[in-house]
Amino acid sequence: MDIGILGSLAVGERGVSITPTAPKPRQVLALLALHADQVVTVGTLTEELWGAAPPRSARPTLQTYILQLREHIACALRQGEGGGAGQRCAKDVLLTVPGGYLLKGGQGASDLRDFERLAGLGYRAMDAGDYAGAAARLSEALELWTGPALADVHAGVHLATEIRRLEESRLCALDQRIEADLRLGRHRELLAELTVLVSRYPTHESLCGQYMLALHRSGRRGEALNAYRQLRARLVRSLGLEPSAALAKLQRSILVSGPAGASAPAGMSAVGASAPAGMSAVGASAPAGMSAAGASAPAGTSAAGRLAPAG
Repeated sequence: MDIGILGSLAVGERGVSITPTAPKPRQVLALLALHADQVVTVGTLTEELWGAAPPRSARPTLQTYILQLREHIACALRQGEGGGAGQRCAKDVLLTVPGGYLLKGGQGASDLRDFERLAGLGYRAMDAGDYAGAAARLSEALELWTGPALADVHAGVHLATEIRRLEESRLCALDQRIEADLRLGRHRELLAELTVLVSRYPTHESLCGQYMLALHRSGRRGEALNAYRQLRARLVRSLGLEPSAALAKLQRSILVSGPAGASAPAGMSAVGASAPAGMSAVGASAPAGMSAAGASAPAGTSAAGRLAPAG
């Protein structure tokens, strides 16, 4: 079973798509695919489809959707390439188990599994100080995303939670890839990307800190300080919060430092440009405590703890 969820839903068996076009069977398949090789209970599927007030016909209707999915699977097994799996039937792929259903992923491709593997390699490379390796592995992981997770699936309560979790995982990988690139001195190359990101996530402190560093190291000190002022205004206006101590420290360090490339002020490291005390050698990183994946972030929160996409 090949499963793609980092973008549009794409599930195939033996090279043939089994993804239905009808919205509710599509929801069922999405939830089963997200939890491939795990039991998804009838209660979870029912709540996903109809919320807290399902109709009395919910169970037989769900069974109908399962039958429709099995028809797609059976068709794929008949049409698919290779004869080695000729004895398999749809019920061998989508199983009825006590309390629910289980979709067997087997040894098929999974973009989510590949993303998690590559991101894990990238995080370990960061911990080992291999910033080039980290940037390469995390870039590979991020390239697996073709759009928002399950972009073409209507999301009920359970899928919506999973989509938020996946987006947070993507942001953590993105944060660490940018950090690795900053440590490699790629601040000028990052400016265009960071300009888009801080506009998309206007209260994300880690991204703002990285943007400030990239601007400062590119000789655009005034713009770096303006980025801080804009973030502070948004946080105060929308959340009633001041920026974190780490970001305020970065702002003060830029204020007292000379132009990028000049000698670093006392108490600051200089790796290509000035960096605040308490920050890792700033050939590149964001302020201490602001990195999303170098230190764990609470489940369901942003890397900086304050994430709100624009709009």
